[in-house]
Amino acid sequence: MARAVAAYYATRDPFGRGGDFITAPEISQAFGEVLGLWAAVTWQQMGAPDPVLLVELGPGRGTLMQDALRAAAMVPGFRAALRLHLVEASPALREAQRQRLGAAVAAWHADAASLPAGPAILLANEFFDALPIRQFIRRGEAWRERYVAEGRFVERPAEAAWPGLPDAAPEGAVAEWAEAGEALAAALAARLRDQGGALLALDYGPAEPGLGDSLQAMTGHGRADPLAPPGTVDVTAHVPFAALAAAGKRAGAAAHGPLPMGLFLQRLGLAQRAAILARAAGGQRGAAGRILSGAERLLAPEGMGRLFKSLCLCHPGLPIPPGFESP
Repeated sequence: MARAVAAYYATRDPFGRGGDFITAPEISQAFGEVLGLWAAVTWQQMGAPDPVLLVELGPGRGTLMQDALRAAAMVPGFRAALRLHLVEASPALREAQRQRLGAAVAAWHADAASLPAGPAILLANEFFDALPIRQFIRRGEAWRERYVAEGRFVERPAEAAWPGLPDAAPEGAVAEWAEAGEALAAALAARLRDQGGALLALDYGPAEPGLGDSLQAMTGHGRADPLAPPGTVDVTAHVPFAALAAAGKRAGAAAHGPLPMGLFLQRLGLAQRAAILARAAGGQRGAAGRILSGAERLLAPEGMGRLFKSLCLCHPGLPIPPGFESP
């Protein structure tokens, strides 16, 4: 799966109506704007360090960050203090980000391990779902690992593979281990523990652990075969938020959430910001309706509001980040 994901993003821009899927920043500019303000308030909670790294993992076309920077400029001192770093391996997407963000970008990185030291605010929108997973399937009284070889699924004994496998499960049950995602969450949490800052992850997946096969592929906004030739389809899996939170806490960070993304964005004022944008659109034919319907798609439980979750890992000494406060 890792090879397929790397090949897929290396040569294409898959975002938007002409690509294979649409992400939240493409749906509403208010999404990036409220995240930019979230980052600014979090920076204030950190004691307003100067400089501070503002990092996006998997920044797509740069749409989210373009909107976030516009909003960030409203908070005195934040825009001048931040140093923008983008974690992006795809040459095609780096070029799209360069065209959109230009000199605002201090540097690009192939992975998060090469980020410079210092306090950091990290945004990861639909990033963890693209990381490889491992799958296990119940056969009789034992678990077997399912993997891909020569273009098909095959199985092998799951010997000491993952301590999270339950002792009992029905025949054919599938368990998924986001090994790469948990390792990254732990590494970033250790950084935040030692150097300060926060990570905000927004993605789709369950809040609680459970069994099930979530591996899927998309092309042209429709379902595709995950076993299609590597690089031809977008292969993803649901993000196990409870496991990421646990990995972060084991590494010494505080974890807040996960919360349904609709609730989180509502608390950040996305609906109000969308209403302002709709009024500003004025007489542009259909513009106000598109703005409001885009916001509704992000907020509504039947849209993205319930399936998508928000999780924050941060330095244990920070106050509760915006949006994660108790009601």
